[in-house]
Amino acid sequence: MKGFDVIAQVLKAEGVEFVACYPRNPVIEACAKVGIRPIVCRQERVGFGIADGFSRVTNGKRLGVFICQHGPGAENAFAGAAQAFSDNVPVLFIPAGEASTKRGITPNFNACDNYAHVTKWSTYVTQTSRLVPALRHAFYRLRTGKGGPVLVETAQDALFGELEGEFAYRPVSGSRYAPDQGEVTAAVAALAAAERPVLHVGQGVLFAQATDELVALAEALDAPVITTMPGKSAFPENHLLSVGASAITKPPHLLQIYREADCVFAIGSSLTRTPYGTNVPGGKVMIQATVSEDDIHKEYAIDHALVGDARLTLQAVLAGLEELGVNRGAGPRAQAVARAKRGFLDEWASELSSDEVPINQYRIIGDMLKHLDGAETIITHDAGTPREQIISFWEAPVPRSYIGWGKSTQLGFGLGAIMGAKLAEPDKICVNIMGDAAIGMVGMDIETAARNRIGIITVIFNNGIMAIESDSLVDAHTDFGANFVGGNYAVMAESLGALGQRVTKPDEFIPALDRAISATRDGRPAVIEVVVKAGYKWPGRPTSLD
Repeated sequence: MKGFDVIAQVLKAEGVEFVACYPRNPVIEACAKVGIRPIVCRQERVGFGIADGFSRVTNGKRLGVFICQHGPGAENAFAGAAQAFSDNVPVLFIPAGEASTKRGITPNFNACDNYAHVTKWSTYVTQTSRLVPALRHAFYRLRTGKGGPVLVETAQDALFGELEGEFAYRPVSGSRYAPDQGEVTAAVAALAAAERPVLHVGQGVLFAQATDELVALAEALDAPVITTMPGKSAFPENHLLSVGASAITKPPHLLQIYREADCVFAIGSSLTRTPYGTNVPGGKVMIQATVSEDDIHKEYAIDHALVGDARLTLQAVLAGLEELGVNRGAGPRAQAVARAKRGFLDEWASELSSDEVPINQYRIIGDMLKHLDGAETIITHDAGTPREQIISFWEAPVPRSYIGWGKSTQLGFGLGAIMGAKLAEPDKICVNIMGDAAIGMVGMDIETAARNRIGIITVIFNNGIMAIESDSLVDAHTDFGANFVGGNYAVMAESLGALGQRVTKPDEFIPALDRAISATRDGRPAVIEVVVKAGYKWPGRPTSLD
């Protein structure tokens, strides 16, 4: 058995359903021969994004895999790995490598060396006999602890060498671990003593599938819940205690709840200080529950550290509160949260129903909120203004109905991510909202969705300008038009095999959305290009270009 067949057999044994890929790598053909579907992308970063989106929506229980050739293929995939690494998403990355005799010779590209800072673990395999041990360890690392991409670079020697003896492999499971009981007891006492506790929830709750425990904790403490951008949907946003999520946007009611808190319990969050989220003010009792010791005391002084799986941690905390008889129910604080949130939404209601021409972007978000069932929809954004315009308003009622991403904010990632989401949940309506700058990065991969019959919907906000960059390109734009971008993306989409529609008036959008949904049910991707106004407005950010 050749090395590439060994890899394919391991992937099959591990239940891999498809491989996102870009030739040339003999593993792709070997996978096809054993019934693993190859999805060939148009560029490597999008292929990596497909694998990433799949792993996110399945909470890492069904793993995304990306395969590419050595040299330029591995070089082009770097952005995808960096995005997965920044958001702690488990993806198996198998790039081919140079022959071992060429390793270290300039300008040959060695993926294992160059990806060291954007992978959770990486290894370079030079012998066919080492493929099974390397992949076995890779799958264990993918299923244990903090998420992140894992790289197994396969030298030509290993790929084309012969396996001596019989092939033997059995799938591996990951490990979960619970926090120290003494720390749990101390944290529970702090929570019980707090008058205004707030739950700060990250993506770790999603990967641990701990939403039920999180809801029980919030209700036991009558504690408002704020999620990070990647953590959005970990707590049902139609719940009275749901404050919402934040990115660069800073809704006033969300900031007020942080200011009033006397204790912040961060669950499944690295507590990374980032402009793409709301950082916790000082003067609070800080409790942090995370699966990785790397996160503790990284940015904040932590009073109580709970290192372990989010679900096991929440179960332990709930048991501790029960022993103390703490079960407040969704009471006065829940009502206060609901009033504050409703007041915020009322202030923005005119934007969400605007009849402006060119179209107000918030009108499109409002129409989708009214027209789509949030529990049967998976929606994501791209970087920049689409992210900021949707995150505070979209209500995610069930886990993974919203894919939030962006500590590394690469334009174009949303297209691959939503394809992966659709592959994971083919019966759901899967929508990606992009700007006209983002589609310029990855637009050709609409053809990947069409060729592979991945029925996604892409909504493009086209205002002909990179609005978010306006304050950084003042003279460059005034004197040279540097900030203009353009195109008829509906026509482009049609040429690539998708349904393409261009919407210029507000009342045209819902009929276009219905046509798009119908097309996707037959496996045809759809693009709705919406001609929107150049100005943008975000909660907590000054109006620009109005």
